[in-house]
Amino acid sequence: MPEKHLSSQFDAELNSISSRVLEMGGLVESQLRQAIYALHHFSPETARQVLEIEAKVNQMEMDIDHDITSTMSRRQPTARDLRLLVGVSRTIVNLERAGDEIARMARMVNSIIDSGMSRSLPASDLTIAANLAAQVMHNTLDAFARLDVDMALKIIKDDDRIDAEYEGFLRKLITYMMEDPRTISASLNLMFLAKAIERVGDHAKNIAEATIYVVKGADVRHTSEAQRESAVR
Repeated sequence: MPEKHLSSQFDAELNSISSRVLEMGGLVESQLRQAIYALHHFSPETARQVLEIEAKVNQMEMDIDHDITSTMSRRQPTARDLRLLVGVSRTIVNLERAGDEIARMARMVNSIIDSGMSRSLPASDLTIAANLAAQVMHNTLDAFARLDVDMALKIIKDDDRIDAEYEGFLRKLITYMMEDPRTISASLNLMFLAKAIERVGDHAKNIAEATIYVVKGADVRHTSEAQRESAVR
């Protein structure tokens, strides 16, 4: 991912950090796919595996962050090298937080299973948003690996689709709770689970914004679509 550098050792450090970020991203992707499986099949065993992966994700964030700090202090990078390290730092923070949300999904699945209401709720509808979030996460990591700003812009737009799925699901859950108050407790767990999926999409969007920052040096956080388009052209 990084451009060739005069210092071959520095270049190797940048490549190593970039590769490990993508490895961390792959781990989060795997964690999310397992969480979706746990939700679709109400599998406590798979939910347990999701929670086990969380510790690995957390450790990778700490290790990569240490290497970023070390490289910055020793190499004092400038221009695009500095932007790359800052972008990587933002990316690993968002991957770790996405991992936290995925672990929350697994805990909510276990709570729903324990409630005994798993088969009477519209959990299958939630897999649509979850699969969309997984695809967006995959695409945003691909965009970061390729430093593809066009793909990054599309990912930011795709986050709106996840938000729309989330809002539609909440309306359906409210109807369930009004029709059968016995489902309120389990429905609340599904509501928290839906919010976790929506937040995974937000973190994927944040990584796409970090990609644009690395390539263009433009901070497009909290900007409109027109402002983002202007920043990258």
